[in-house]
Amino acid sequence: MAEGDNSYTGPSKPTDASIPYYQKTRHIFGDLTIEIFDESGARVDTIAGSKHRGVNRATWSMRLKPPRVPPAAAALGGAVVGPRVLPGTYTVKMTKGDQVYTTTISVVLDPRAPDTLEDRRMQFALVDRIGGMLNHMSWAVDAIIGVRETAAARAAKLPAADTLRQRLAALADTVDAIRSKIVATKEGGMITGEERLREYVGGLYGDVNGYDGRPTDEQIARSESLGRELEDVIREFTTLTGQQLPPINRQLTANKLAPIEVISEDAWRKANPR
Repeated sequence: MAEGDNSYTGPSKPTDASIPYYQKTRHIFGDLTIEIFDESGARVDTIAGSKHRGVNRATWSMRLKPPRVPPAAAALGGAVVGPRVLPGTYTVKMTKGDQVYTTTISVVLDPRAPDTLEDRRMQFALVDRIGGMLNHMSWAVDAIIGVRETAAARAAKLPAADTLRQRLAALADTVDAIRSKIVATKEGGMITGEERLREYVGGLYGDVNGYDGRPTDEQIARSESLGRELEDVIREFTTLTGQQLPPINRQLTANKLAPIEVISEDAWRKANPR
């Protein structure tokens, strides 16, 4: 026996829930959807199913959708995975045309892990809070970009010496400076080493989301500190637009140009559902 013959390397432990089902014939007419619902009846996921005849297998990641991350000069890999669902009983609902089939899946803690259900609940709550912070941040950045681009577009329609054009250009520059407090803007990605709130919050999200146990006191405190910093920057933006947009919009209207509007967070969420 050669050295190393007594070792064995097998496939990694699966991280998805397998949902097998059988179809007598290929599904042709109507939709075939597979949905996952939690114990409260809320839909937590919709997964792809096969329409082929015979035994099929759908897989559920047991994770919620990841948060939205504002665009920046560098990628943010730590926030591309959603939080793992809490232990509990989940209902699987398959709809084939006018036929509906249901079953349940029990999600439990790994019996080998030292963490308790309360630990998981604390971890899930913190991941959800930080993910909500990223969504809030994404709205703010989109709102800032919207004001900047609209101001620039309105300015381009005015004569070069027009004072309103100069005022619009100054507004665009000012809101973009506020944006640079949230996201890294230097080209070159990770090489520049530039980090802003987006990078800090995204990194914390990845750290907490990557471990199913109880988060540390430092992580909890860090999330609260970053949340306050983000609110300070957003307040700077809303105060600026609240003061400057009304007189600017009156001038735009006088010049027969559409006013500049700041998208509300509710409207943004409707346009960008998770």
